[in-house]
Amino acid sequence: MAARTPPFARFEWMIAWRYLRARRAEGGVSVMTWISLIGITLAVFALIATLAVRSGFRAEFVDTILGANAHVTIYSAVHVTESGQATRAIDNFDEIAARVAAVPGVTRAAPLIRGQVLASNEGRNAGIELFGMSLEDLRGVPRVVDPETGRGDLERFDEGVAIGSGVARELNLDIGDRVRLILPDGVQTPFGPSPRINAYEVVYIFTAGRYDIDRTRIYMPFDEAQSYFNREGVADEIEIMVVNPERLEQILPEILRAGGERAMIWTWRDSAGSFLRALEVEDNVMFVILSILVLIAAMNIISGLIMLVKNKGRDIGILRTMGLTEGAVLRVFFICGASVGVIGTALGVVLGVLFAIYIDEVFSFVNYAMGGGVWDPSIRGIYALPAELRLYDVARAVGLSLGLSFIVTIFPARRAARMNPVEALRYE
Repeated sequence: MAARTPPFARFEWMIAWRYLRARRAEGGVSVMTWISLIGITLAVFALIATLAVRSGFRAEFVDTILGANAHVTIYSAVHVTESGQATRAIDNFDEIAARVAAVPGVTRAAPLIRGQVLASNEGRNAGIELFGMSLEDLRGVPRVVDPETGRGDLERFDEGVAIGSGVARELNLDIGDRVRLILPDGVQTPFGPSPRINAYEVVYIFTAGRYDIDRTRIYMPFDEAQSYFNREGVADEIEIMVVNPERLEQILPEILRAGGERAMIWTWRDSAGSFLRALEVEDNVMFVILSILVLIAAMNIISGLIMLVKNKGRDIGILRTMGLTEGAVLRVFFICGASVGVIGTALGVVLGVLFAIYIDEVFSFVNYAMGGGVWDPSIRGIYALPAELRLYDVARAVGLSLGLSFIVTIFPARRAARMNPVEALRYE
């Protein structure tokens, strides 16, 4: 009777290591082993790199949304004024803002004037979204009031306007220059509406990190915006910032109650929800596609092991006649295949982590090699390719690679274990 040995005994590792180091005459096995190793490495690297970029892209996109836009906006339902005009203007905005600011979890509630105008300088024109708010409220917009990216003196905000860096570049503006803002229907005359044209000094230039914000946004003092848009005594919206935007739904009912009976709300998820859902679907699809890539790479292990089993048929017969059990033979070839999977996975993790850490340098090299213009912020919305390395993503990639490697190894290993030693040695 064959003697039983403890699982994964030392001699099983020695035999497996010997088989992995194929002799020159058995070079085909060695080549397949290297192909399997490289395939697993590249597949895991691609999976981790893609997941890191997708996570970074989502994090950067959400951060720019939450850092430069309201988490919640309160606006009014259409109502009729005493003069018989239908409007959405909020007349008691200070009272509503105070009530909303008192809601637990709300960090800021700011009345806002909002409108679209034409900006002009030196013969250049651009469509602009104009935001009117007080200096105190503007300080609560983190992506706009950033000392590392902003230029100028924000304390002089009441004397001029703050413009996005994209607006400044488009209109050739700098600190101290004057920009003309044109409102087509700004002034009512006996002959009909006439454009309102005012010139304002540029006192601050900000970079929010989103091309569509920096390219189209100008901030103006609240009182001046009321006068410019003929909104004296009213506000268009109330901009709200909260402590935890990701769990906004928990405090939305209280915010709605504080807003009054005509209050309606619009959240950051409403404005960007479709894009975030598209990103989530894309993440899932990319993970499935790259999982298939890992599976294809793992299938090379089967090819290599089948060749190894075929070449080692005589050795298997001798080992079995010497008393090696089927389980021991199975474990020997399982170690051969699993070792390739483990080493390839480890190398792929190292490459993927390095790619995520040094993505700026990698991207700069790619941009240089391609002659520039690889990343167009007007299309992507952000200025650089981000990457966020998350333990969850790395763990998913490692688990998938090791799981597939171990599973595909079992089948040729069982074939070797069930080989009849008499048949293996018949023609020897």
